[in-house]
Amino acid sequence: MAVARKKRNDAAEATKPAASAEELLTYYRQMLLVRRFEERAGQMYGMGLIGGFCHLYIGQEAVVVGMEHAIDKDDAMITGYRCHAHAVTRGVDPKAVLSELTGRAAGISQGKGGSMHMFSPENGFYGGHGIVGAQVSLGTGIAFGMKYKKTDRVCVTYYGDGAANQGQVYESFNMAALWKLPVIYVVENNQYGMGTSVKRASASVELYRHGESLGIPGVQVDGMDVLAVKQAGDEAVKQARAGEGPVVLEMLTYRYRGHSMSDPGKYRTREEVQKMRTERDPINQLRERILSEKAADEAALKDIDREIKEIINEAAEFAQSAPEPDAAELYTDVVLEA
Repeated sequence: MAVARKKRNDAAEATKPAASAEELLTYYRQMLLVRRFEERAGQMYGMGLIGGFCHLYIGQEAVVVGMEHAIDKDDAMITGYRCHAHAVTRGVDPKAVLSELTGRAAGISQGKGGSMHMFSPENGFYGGHGIVGAQVSLGTGIAFGMKYKKTDRVCVTYYGDGAANQGQVYESFNMAALWKLPVIYVVENNQYGMGTSVKRASASVELYRHGESLGIPGVQVDGMDVLAVKQAGDEAVKQARAGEGPVVLEMLTYRYRGHSMSDPGKYRTREEVQKMRTERDPINQLRERILSEKAADEAALKDIDREIKEIINEAAEFAQSAPEPDAAELYTDVVLEA
């Protein structure tokens, strides 16, 4: 079976997808919301207000925002432990997400899940999972349920380059290809699995080709360009909804912070990180396009930033003042009686 493959980051294919002024500003606002949220989460972790693990998404905002606009609210999304951005982008109140980080009863998981275990099925968000690659099997199962029930829904299943070679990922690929499940596998290739470069950990660094032997088409996408992500997402969703089976989208992106808050990131140079911030930052790139196309002026963008900061400030105050769970909550949500 021939497999369609293409790279979307090649210079020869670097055409700007069309977008209205309203769309550009919507993407900008949502990416900025994610950025400011994660910056505040990092600050609060440093202050000792957040315990446990904390994995930040700073630098990768274009991926989740672009994909969110390629799907509908009735579709599903599932991811790994770097999940704050996915929850917020799916529509979960930042107060509930930040309260989860501070272990409050108002948190999205009643303060018992923490950074890695967000869950909001009413928003089509199915986690937040701490085991590397485990969400890929779960996302495939969600897609199976969608097909079994004869809906036209799709499930966007995220995983990182560090999970790309897990055995359960390939088992999931096989099932999805065999039954033509409506699942879109989004591998967020931020170049480093914990502290190891993908080039040192994977025999094949073209992660979009990992489903090739099973007939799953793959696309490599500039994950620092929200419009490129949206365009690739649109095409993948169209295929999945049409019953043509899964697609692998490899998003070439970059995280500015360490793997988690406990990671000093000494395996890469400051110059490398600064070069990405200066030349490839997804928010700055979109900002420049908005200004060049006169979709908004500097004053309007400052107003958006001010609005976002107010939202995050309110969320932070709420997350520090909301009550903690009652001790009796230790015994709830442990066993489901069905």
